Amino acid sequence: MFSKLSSGHPALIASLGVPRIGPRRELKAALEAYWSGRSGAETLLDAAAGLRAANWARQKALGVDILPSNDFSLYDHVLDMSVVLGAIPAAYGWEGGPVSLDTYFAMARGRTGVHPAACGCGQPHEAGRADHGVPALEMTKWFDTNYHYMVPEFEAGQRFCLASLKPVEEFLEAKSLGFHTRPVLLGPVTFLLLGKSKDPSVPPITLLEELLPVYAQLLGKLAAAGADWVQIDEPCLATDLGPDAQAALARSYRYLADAVPQLKILLASYFGGFEENLQAALGLPVAGLHLDLCRAPDQLEAVLDGARPDLTLSLGVIDGRNVWRANLPRLLDRLEPVIAARGAGQVQIAPSCSLLHVPVDLDLETGLDGDLKSWLAFAVQKLEELAILGTALRIGRGAVTAELEEAARAAGQRAASAKVHDPAVAARLASVTPEMAERASPFAVRAGVQRAALPLPLFPTTTIGSFPQTDAVRKARSAHARGEMGDGAYENFLRRQTAEAVQWQEEIGLDVLVHGEFERNDMVQYFGEQLSGFAFTAFGWVQSYGSRCVRPPILFGDVSRPKAMTVEWWRYAQSLTAKPMKGMLTGPVTILNWSFVRDDIPRSEACRQIALAIRDEVVDLEAAGARMIQIDEAALREGLPLRRRDWPAYLAWAVESFRLTAAVAADGTQIHTHMCYSDFNSIIEAIAAMDADVISIETSRSKMELLDAFRSYSYPNEIGPGVYDIHSPRVPEIREMSELLLLAREQIADRQLWVNPDCGLKTRKWEEVRPALINMVAAARLLRQTLAAA
Repeated sequence: MFSKLSSGHPALIASLGVPRIGPRRELKAALEAYWSGRSGAETLLDAAAGLRAANWARQKALGVDILPSNDFSLYDHVLDMSVVLGAIPAAYGWEGGPVSLDTYFAMARGRTGVHPAACGCGQPHEAGRADHGVPALEMTKWFDTNYHYMVPEFEAGQRFCLASLKPVEEFLEAKSLGFHTRPVLLGPVTFLLLGKSKDPSVPPITLLEELLPVYAQLLGKLAAAGADWVQIDEPCLATDLGPDAQAALARSYRYLADAVPQLKILLASYFGGFEENLQAALGLPVAGLHLDLCRAPDQLEAVLDGARPDLTLSLGVIDGRNVWRANLPRLLDRLEPVIAARGAGQVQIAPSCSLLHVPVDLDLETGLDGDLKSWLAFAVQKLEELAILGTALRIGRGAVTAELEEAARAAGQRAASAKVHDPAVAARLASVTPEMAERASPFAVRAGVQRAALPLPLFPTTTIGSFPQTDAVRKARSAHARGEMGDGAYENFLRRQTAEAVQWQEEIGLDVLVHGEFERNDMVQYFGEQLSGFAFTAFGWVQSYGSRCVRPPILFGDVSRPKAMTVEWWRYAQSLTAKPMKGMLTGPVTILNWSFVRDDIPRSEACRQIALAIRDEVVDLEAAGARMIQIDEAALREGLPLRRRDWPAYLAWAVESFRLTAAVAADGTQIHTHMCYSDFNSIIEAIAAMDADVISIETSRSKMELLDAFRSYSYPNEIGPGVYDIHSPRVPEIREMSELLLLAREQIADRQLWVNPDCGLKTRKWEEVRPALINMVAAARLLRQTLAAA
């Protein structure tokens, strides 16, 4: 749209980071080819270099003045920082020197063990090793986003060292291509606060003095390479920080400013406002401060009042977390006085955070409704919006009159569109009563009814829902979408896949079965495609972790369910077995949190609309004969606001939405739910208030630490703590899962305890899933036998 902006305009345009995956998920293809052995390290690294070069060139062409480097990662930027700082646990076998790709990916994905042939364990063998592998680092969500990061792990006597020069190398790589960049680093305080210490007596923040010299060494090398600015991200400033953390920030930036005075630091925080941390942030000896004015627009005045005259302010005015087009004239109304007050050289305009969290380019979407497309902006378009703002600020609004009028017109059309607002949905929502969110009987009564109707052994075994989406499944889905496979042939293919999965589950002895979800492309998209108010993209991918990418639905309007969505597949699967078959639904909070959500109504209202639609599906499944219905709320916890004072309000409407969905079920219908990475310690009462009959959670990577809440809280319902990590390709031993079950029994009564994997098995391969589930069933049977013999 624009040529490169000339230097000297009052507000520099800055990028804090861009998507790594490529417009067509080129990084995913390169990673998976490397992991499968179809290509080597050189091919992977060449592909990564090509993506970085394309990102720098694209941003420069769009008019970005300040380009980031080191925002690219082969897997995760927090993992990268662990490697740079030498925070590599001994289990991964690193003994100093360059960190190999094998070590890096072992931290990310685990390492499959190899054993002597005589060991008889039945697991994969690999030359040169004689162990049962090593699990990946723990993984959890990056603040309140849908992105996962690898949790840094600190050992007793932890030492840090500069083990990788990746930030310097990528700065020099950009420089060799003609791009002068501002390197991006995760800050020392956030890095430590995100980590976990294996020694409970050594809180991670106490490792700061050991860590800071390594940061200073890294900054010194960046300065020597020619960097004049560095962006250091401390998103912990948008959270509740205690005095120790605030003191750690002050200590860190005094130390770094003294150690490398020639390098200017832009301290970046995002995902919320500074609030009580503002004075601490303004008091730091940094050259610049980035603030998120999309999540916290009201903080601008306080920052302006307290900022030093020489402090450069980076104003995050374009939303890096959502896909809606900005009302540019309205933004200019706010920016122009700031530019006038601060002076020409003291303001940058930027996205609110890295654009990692949005798709790459809206122009690739040729199939979207025209009106909807006119309301959207992906990463490329968001940088174009910044270019329009920069031009208006530099030479006046008249230079971009047409662009500004178009942005305002799109905002007005969206607000008034009948595609967005449905009076019938509004009327139904207004008719909801508190009684609609209450089960007919308390759990103690329901449990008796359910056990009589569904006699199961102690420690019943099941899975979370999905089975591997093989190449054959993906190719068939793609052929059907292209019209190369007819509806009848595709349905017959899916029926065969389902029948084989049901038969195999019976053969290995699982107690409660699932149909495998072969007909589903994604646990949210599958439902969104059948609900009104949602739209879907062809290339709107965002990274979840590593090569795992998702296409979040775009929730643009009022939600309703035109017809049943899952009943026929459940009915077919149940016809194949006498064992109970779970009906599988995605819950309203997860659908909301894993979508790009409309910003014209409260999130709570949008969630209740979805809840009513899924409630209708529960009614239809139960009428068809389903007596176990799983309503997954994998993302309930990740929607928690970053400030604890805001938790009660969120949890109130999130729990109510789940209950509104599930409470319509009769006493004899067992309601299951599943949650990912749920820190039960902090929200155990809200989890109990959901009143699901059975909950399954991810616990294996944390070695059942997530069950610590049950030491002090008597959870009344049933629970399945995951006994093996499905995010790693390694196959856990029977002994390993048995030990986790024993840990779970220390805090959960036998009658409450279910046995299941951590999460769905969609992303795994059958050669990993089969032995793992066989071992899981064996571990449950061993525990039953042990108790029977006692």
